[in-house]
Amino acid sequence: MSENGHDEHGHEHPHEESGHEGSPWAARIRAVEELLAERGILTHEEVEAQIGYMEARSYENGARLVAHAWTDPGFKELLLRDTKAACSQLGIDASGTVEFVTVENTPTTHNLIVCTLCSCYPRAILGRPPDWYKSPAYRSRAVVEPRAVMKEFGLEIPEDVSVSVHDSSADVRYLVLPMRPPGTEGMTEEELAGLVSRNCLVGTAVPQYKARERASS
Repeated sequence: MSENGHDEHGHEHPHEESGHEGSPWAARIRAVEELLAERGILTHEEVEAQIGYMEARSYENGARLVAHAWTDPGFKELLLRDTKAACSQLGIDASGTVEFVTVENTPTTHNLIVCTLCSCYPRAILGRPPDWYKSPAYRSRAVVEPRAVMKEFGLEIPEDVSVSVHDSSADVRYLVLPMRPPGTEGMTEEELAGLVSRNCLVGTAVPQYKARERASS
């Protein structure tokens, strides 16, 4: 990230509230927390527990889902049909009222996830969204010119592959099931999960693998 708050792709990086205790947003959040505690709706301990729970969420959960789907056709079918049930099978808590939908990349279709209204994201599974996902530039351009946006991330989708953009909402959140890279036969699930980055789960990247890298490791 550059000093002006932009990353190498030109997307703005808004300040995170939790990292800027003196910001107006942080002050507002603290005031709401104090009011909830004062009225007996929530205790400070319950707030901290919830924060800890969310901080424990990580894109590594999504990587585990992908790796297991790559190695187990039955689990892959479940993940695409009922993402919550698939998460439960791996001990990932995706309970709640929000629905999760997994969309699969294929040789003919590439999926990209965005939230045009705010920054709806499968937090219960993947944790906090990256700053660029919340930026106005990404939210507005991903729908209008998805190929150009992905190219800025270093991902060029062939013209004969269609791009499907999914707009997340307060009710439905999406995550991408990327294609398994060729040459990964025989790799363990842990090794496969290591190929899946957070961006792969949003659609701005695809898993990369070179056989010689494993041979030399």
